[in-house]
Parts: sequence; C-alpha cells; structure tokens
Amino acid sequence: MLNLILFGPPGAGKGTQAEFLIETFGLVHLSTGDLLRSEIAASSPLGTEAKRYMDNGELVPDSVVIGMIKNKLENTNDAKGFIFDGFPRTVAQAEALDQLLNNNGTPISGMLSLEVDKPELVARLLNRGKTSGRSDDQDESVIENRINVYNEKTLPLKNYYSAQNKQFEIKGMGTIEEIAARLSEVVKSL
Repeated sequence: MLNLILFGPPGAGKGTQAEFLIETFGLVHLSTGDLLRSEIAASSPLGTEAKRYMDNGELVPDSVVIGMIKNKLENTNDAKGFIFDGFPRTVAQAEALDQLLNNNGTPISGMLSLEVDKPELVARLLNRGKTSGRSDDQDESVIENRINVYNEKTLPLKNYYSAQNKQFEIKGMGTIEEIAARLSEVVKSL
C-alpha cells in the first residue's frame, strides 16, 4: 500500500498535484478538512465531539482527528493507498499517524515536499486571489505571514520524516506537467 503525505507551503500547488497523484496512482484523497465536515454532517460520535470544539473556537484534538482517519482507513478496504492532505501538521500528529498506520501494517511510504521559492509563492497566491475570492490570497502581507508561519512550524515535521528517510523534496517550480513528472518519478521509486 502506498501512503503519501503531500506537503508544501501555501501556493505550492498541493491541490493540483494531489489530483494528479490520485488519478495516476489510484490513491484515496484523505483531507482532514473533508473528514471533519463529513463526520459532522453525519452526526457521528466523533463528528459531534469535533463540533463541540469547533463551536467553541477551539482546535479539534489530535485524538479525534486520528479517530476519524482510522474510521476512513477501516471503511476503504479496496484502496491502493492514501494521500494525506492537511495532516499531519506537527510531530505529535505524525507520531500518532505513524502508530495508527504501523498497527495496520501500512506505514507512510513518503512525504513529498513541494519546494517553491518565496517570490513565486507570493505571485501564485496573489494570482489565485483574483479568482478564488479568498481574502487571504489577496493581501501580500498576509501571504508573507502565512509562508513564514509555515516555514517556522513545519521544519520539525520535515526533520521527523527525514530521520526516517521518508522525506523527499520535489522542485515545485516549472509547469504543472514538469512538477507532476518529478513527483511521479519519486512515487514510482517507492
């Protein structure tokens, strides 16, 4: 089973490249945001618990998110693998995910880290802001802050997977097809 974490700063092209990886390798997209919304909509016990936290403006605890991921894994038996999007974001989350996947005998195959120069990220996000309607994609100072926060918060996670020889940096500059080809090459090696 192929389990991938797609990683990169805002504007790196994760959404676009996730679609390519899903289609090319037959993976199931596992977005924690989508999981939260579906569990809440289904009024599942985990969804109800998550909603209580969210209604109070609090972060949903890792244990609840891991529970949702576990449910998704258990209810998707025919998957060739998963692509994790938006999770993990911290070393504690990575450790919890590793424990869950290792218990299932399906460890993380690799963390694919899209590397894009900061000026290119800013340009991409400002361009996306023209059509997305997202206010956080329209203000350069907000974009700069998002990129800085990403860089500060994610270095430990990159180091965590690097220590396991599972972190792969992929140049995220160039055409969508060029980036997809680089990703494909790494995934095929796994």
